Amino acid sequence: MSETAPITGIDKLYLFPYFSTREEYRAAMGKEAPPYKPYKPRKHWLDPKAAENTRRYVTYERALVYAADGRPMAGPDQRPVIDELVLPKEEAGEVNLPPDADAAARALPEVAVPMRALESFERIEFAFGGALVVKNVILLEQMQSGFGETDRALLRAIARKLDIAA
Repeated sequence: MSETAPITGIDKLYLFPYFSTREEYRAAMGKEAPPYKPYKPRKHWLDPKAAENTRRYVTYERALVYAADGRPMAGPDQRPVIDELVLPKEEAGEVNLPPDADAAARALPEVAVPMRALESFERIEFAFGGALVVKNVILLEQMQSGFGETDRALLRAIARKLDIAA
């Protein structure tokens, strides 16, 4: 997460690139996306090393949990629920992108993107409209107080240099 951004999108935590459309996939990968399987959930990412896995299933430690309506689930603390994601290695290694993003059936929630671990200063929260954001709590606190720890250290150093009690 950027040290200068107090709030970023959830995509900053993704372990793999997210492809919104088949065109985006083609531009990034240099080939057409596999045929869309409407009977399976949409999957907008792929693990390029999934095929190398010696097991039939690939387990990812962290991914958002989605409700049946496709919205991220909230836990008792009102924060998004994160859990393990287990996929057959064939599914982990390919996308399932609908031909037209607007016309895609939303009967099944999309497959969550595996995420990296949060840093000690990061927190995932719901924002306006249910959007997910990653907050840097240290930077947010500094913005609210006006001075960060670095600012305070600099002021102390100036006070010492000027021989002013700090």
